[in-house]
Amino acid sequence: MLKDQDRIFTNIYGMHDRTLKGAQSRGHWDGTAAIIKKGRDWIIDEMKASGLRGRGGAGFPTGLKWSFMPKESDGRPSYLVINADESEPGTCKDREIMRHDPHTLIEGALIASFAMQAHACYIYLRGEYIREREALQNAIDEAYASGLLGKNAAKSGWDFDLYLHHGAGAYICGEETALLESLEGKKGMPRMKPPFPAGAGLYGCPTTVNNVESIAVVPTILRRGASWFAGFGRQNNAGTKLFAISGHVNNPCVVEEEMSITFEELIEKHCGGIRGGWDNLKAVIPGGSSVPCVRGEKMKDAIMDFDYLRGELGSGLGTAAVIVMDNSVDIIKAIWRLSKFYKHESCGQCTPCREGTGWMMRVMERLVQGNASVEEIDMLFDVTKQVEGHTICALGDAAAWPIQGLIRNFRDEIEDRIKSKRIAAE
Repeated sequence: MLKDQDRIFTNIYGMHDRTLKGAQSRGHWDGTAAIIKKGRDWIIDEMKASGLRGRGGAGFPTGLKWSFMPKESDGRPSYLVINADESEPGTCKDREIMRHDPHTLIEGALIASFAMQAHACYIYLRGEYIREREALQNAIDEAYASGLLGKNAAKSGWDFDLYLHHGAGAYICGEETALLESLEGKKGMPRMKPPFPAGAGLYGCPTTVNNVESIAVVPTILRRGASWFAGFGRQNNAGTKLFAISGHVNNPCVVEEEMSITFEELIEKHCGGIRGGWDNLKAVIPGGSSVPCVRGEKMKDAIMDFDYLRGELGSGLGTAAVIVMDNSVDIIKAIWRLSKFYKHESCGQCTPCREGTGWMMRVMERLVQGNASVEEIDMLFDVTKQVEGHTICALGDAAAWPIQGLIRNFRDEIEDRIKSKRIAAE
């Protein structure tokens, strides 16, 4: 259980003052210049030692990602791009940072950009986030007015500009290279890799793309020390994490907890338990809509971190958007709804995804009604395998995994529905 003094996001519920003055009173922007004066190598080494893994879903080590940026400039500028295109169904943690604790993100952007020798940073904000944009822009304006951004930012000797770019509500622009395309004013379509963004990203220059939460935790880690942050969670799953719990719990919420907390403790302590009790728990999607669902009975003792959910349960932590479903849910229909979402959001660049997402959705539609044969379940699973891993970006995987999770965990329900439909027709 995380103690209050160890919380990085001190205003996640918006109960306190979110202005610069309020943020400073809670310890943000404290000694920022001194951190920057310690130099690029020290910052990157501390971030590596902290064990922070990217909070946008993939869980790639943050310090390592930063170290890919060129040490010496070849004349091209470097950029930091912050991915605030939070469009994964179920995920709603970054919006709380931007709404209520925006200065954690702004200070983090300054320090991270310095570490990567970037004089400019772009925050790419989801199109639907109107109020979040206002709150974030106000905070950026305050920081400029106080000399924390701009020339000699925060008296660190580093010139730094921060720009807010509002997207138009396309889920595909949450993929880092599609985001860069969109930022350049082109259609949001993922790029082939390599080259990776660290070699040729925004405007063909060295770029790092990081999630909002990954950047917002940086100043606190550097102030309190890498070993403090690494002290939370299991080996290789360090730190604190924002969990966004929605669905059939008594109190849905976004809460900061330590990594590797058990699912039961997370739900009991912060959400007041499962609606109708633990016996009523049917399924959980532990990390946003793109990770496979898990049967309720397997989730109770689950450890909420990257390695356990992937290794033991065949799912993933993703963005830690925990979607809880009780026995009132038609699980087949729920997964069909996600199939419909991925079909709608596919950019159509890769044939397996463009054709496969529509095909999978139409078969799912028939499974919801029971208008299918039992053999089609295996055929559907086979098609998900033909989509997964055969596309430029991970949207194909994201469309395939929920269906694979459904077939692995709830095959009996699909078969029962097909059989009862057949009996009714006879």
